[in-house]
Amino acid sequence: MSGTMYIIGTPIGNLGDITLRQLDTLSEVDFICAEDTRVTAKLLNHYEIKKQLVSFHEHSSMSDAQKIIDRLLAGESCGVVTDAGMPCISDPGEVLIRLAYENGIKVSAVPGATAAATAAALSGMHINRFTFEGFLPVHKKERSERLELLRNETAVMIFYEAPHKLKNTLADLCGFFGSQRKISICREITKIHEEVLRMTLGEAVEYYEENEPRGEFVLVLEGYTSDVSDGMTLEEAVLQVKKLIEMGEKPTEACKAVAKETGFRKGAIYAAINNEE
Repeated sequence: MSGTMYIIGTPIGNLGDITLRQLDTLSEVDFICAEDTRVTAKLLNHYEIKKQLVSFHEHSSMSDAQKIIDRLLAGESCGVVTDAGMPCISDPGEVLIRLAYENGIKVSAVPGATAAATAAALSGMHINRFTFEGFLPVHKKERSERLELLRNETAVMIFYEAPHKLKNTLADLCGFFGSQRKISICREITKIHEEVLRMTLGEAVEYYEENEPRGEFVLVLEGYTSDVSDGMTLEEAVLQVKKLIEMGEKPTEACKAVAKETGFRKGAIYAAINNEE
């Protein structure tokens, strides 16, 4: 009879946020699959848990995955963890879960904190719906296409971002959604330097021009509403168009998209751009 694969949540920052059931399961499984064994080892050592750690990350092969599945088929139990929070969401562990189901292996969840839901609660926004977007694509074309799909999204949008990419991401969000769109920037959640900044995208861009980003970030962005662009000037609309063009959008299409969002006539925006040249 095959063993069980446990999806085990771990703290997103503060080690005190671990649950009794998580500790019990980590202690009882035969081995643990970790995204980064060094990170997980610190957690296990803190709670004096001694278990075999098997590395499984984004560069692991299907052969590596099959070896883990074979152990489960032989009757061993396994815990799947990520560096922080719930595994198998924007995480290599999802491969193992899929293979477990395909091989008739029982999968059980031992839930814990997630950065996205915690940031949503911290944001101070009215949230009855949200969409989790994770990390935006790195390449300009793919990023532009993704943001274009989100342009008229009415639900709150949640993004993850690393400190060295934050400035560019905020500039891109400002270019697509306008400087008046509200955002809550949640930094180092549950850690000593936890911070929540609530401002507009335009203010956020200016803030991080003067303050170097530090720590891990979760961005909670207001969804589209009919009045979200109130107060935007023609100059801001032109800047928004320029950002779209920089990301590969054709000038006419960029003007059309910004005109639709801001209420300015496409011709007026296009003329303003030409007058600057």
